[in-house]
Amino acid sequence: MLELLDALSLQIAVLGALTLGLAPFFPEPHIWEKLKMLRAGTLRKPIDIFDLLLHAAPFALLAAKLLRMATL
Repeated sequence: MLELLDALSLQIAVLGALTLGLAPFFPEPHIWEKLKMLRAGTLRKPIDIFDLLLHAAPFALLAAKLLRMATL
């Protein structure tokens, strides 16, 4: 698993977080809407939870890549 993380370029991880993580961009990024729902306690539907996880995955991957780079 760590070999895959090492093989992933930082540019691809950043691009994924900025495009897939924030899409759709208008009227507001989708992940921002889901995080507001989570904070308000209205994130209850399974599709909304799945959507939050889907849009958060590129950011988690970027964080893992940066953490791996910092520990090498």
